[in-house]
Amino acid sequence: MIRIGSNLIKQSIKNTNKSGISRFFTTGSNNSTNYKPESCVKEESKGKSVNVEDLKDQEIIALVDKGEIQPHNLETRLPNNFQRAVHIRRKLLARDLQKEHQRALHAQAVVAAAEKAATSGEDPSSIQPVVPPTSNLDFESSLTNLPVDHFDYTKVLGACCENVIGYIPIPVGVAGPILLDGKLVSIPMATTEGCLVASTHRGAKAITKSGGAKTVLLQSGMTRAPVCRLPSSIRAGELKQWIENQENFYQVASAFNSTSRFARLKSIKVVIAGRLVYLRFKSSTGDAMGMNMVSKGVEKALEVITEYFPEMEVLSLSGNVCTDKKPSSINWLEGRGKSVVAEAVISGDIVRDVLKTTVEALVSLNIDKNLIGSAMAGSIGGFNAHASNIVTALYIATGQDPAQNVESSNCITLMESVNGGKDLYISVTMPSIEVGTVGGGTHLPAQSACLDLLKIRGANLERPGANSEQLARVVAAAVLSGELSLMSALAAGHLVRSHLKHNRKTEAPAPQADTISMTHNLPHSD
Repeated sequence: MIRIGSNLIKQSIKNTNKSGISRFFTTGSNNSTNYKPESCVKEESKGKSVNVEDLKDQEIIALVDKGEIQPHNLETRLPNNFQRAVHIRRKLLARDLQKEHQRALHAQAVVAAAEKAATSGEDPSSIQPVVPPTSNLDFESSLTNLPVDHFDYTKVLGACCENVIGYIPIPVGVAGPILLDGKLVSIPMATTEGCLVASTHRGAKAITKSGGAKTVLLQSGMTRAPVCRLPSSIRAGELKQWIENQENFYQVASAFNSTSRFARLKSIKVVIAGRLVYLRFKSSTGDAMGMNMVSKGVEKALEVITEYFPEMEVLSLSGNVCTDKKPSSINWLEGRGKSVVAEAVISGDIVRDVLKTTVEALVSLNIDKNLIGSAMAGSIGGFNAHASNIVTALYIATGQDPAQNVESSNCITLMESVNGGKDLYISVTMPSIEVGTVGGGTHLPAQSACLDLLKIRGANLERPGANSEQLARVVAAAVLSGELSLMSALAAGHLVRSHLKHNRKTEAPAPQADTISMTHNLPHSD
């Protein structure tokens, strides 16, 4: 039917006069088949300078429509009132969405009329103008549920987000305190998953009552791996040998280290595929997570290498051997960021009284689920129950990059009975926890507050890197708590019951909606 309708439309264009076509397809002022919202497509023109701050909101919107201001530049044109810039951008967005939605509804009605005409054999030129249906959606009202006020947008511009229209409030809970390396630590977690904080809290309680958790930092170093192309595999092999020469490495490291007070190159792993060479630089980065710091160092190091290999082409600063935000064996085996092990011995009495299960049941389930089950699934770094749950909640709360939970959640959970089978030994090994206490979203007020709870906000001036290392230990200890509690719930058969108690949503009012058929490839707004 769609094809028939489309052919009918084309035929009507041939057989009707211009006024008939415009009447048939009228959609108001936006009658182009390639319509895009005005505020999204115009380039900022170079008109005479205007003090935008003295204008009313509608006057600023008019300048946007003329192309004299681009929406993403509103903050720079309103430097003393970023919040007003966000409000204006919301008005523009709501207006443009409303127009586009109305156009989509009209287009659907036009196609339906054309299909009806094709089915009945009606002359296309005799079809009456299609009246656009009234939309039930009000995008401006919908946006009122997205908070905009009481936020310091000066901390966002050029650092965290662009084209800002508000912010998302996420509940923050606290688990613990957990006794970690001899000190009590409370764990802030930002999540919308009911039961997660409660479960992690239960695990922390069990660990603390049993004497606490201990952690060990195995290694620390952020990686970046550019991909380069040599004329031949022979030259690629020669580059590998050149870099692996200690004197040459020192020369490259000197250039790399010159780009930062904290970046110190530790190693370069060379991986070759044909004539492609991947150079995996690993560097300490102080208290920053360090991706930008390492990237800057890599660029300087490549300048030195190309002096000796001028025919080398740098294809990309990242060649995916890093590996960032993607599952990979190299992160699992060689680590990225911080590599941490957290462990604890849980008293058999605590297992029985707090966790409501037995040591034997936990050990057996861990083998069957986390080890054998994950192996059967072909998992890479996923030998755990739900490490990513805790990692993501902690990352959002403390201003980390949530997308890096992909590799940061690499974890193997091990359990065994000890002390004659009376007690439980549990450990989590996490080779690629990527965290920082400076940079990214760590400077935002709410995230800074959560870092303050952990007493690790900002850089450690006495021992650079100590704060980010402590955050990595907290992540591992929190995962240890979450693993212990969830595995106990599964062993005891309590998982569904606890989620029914803590994760039941309340009925929300039905959303505004206009039905648009997706078979016509039109925008869908529900």
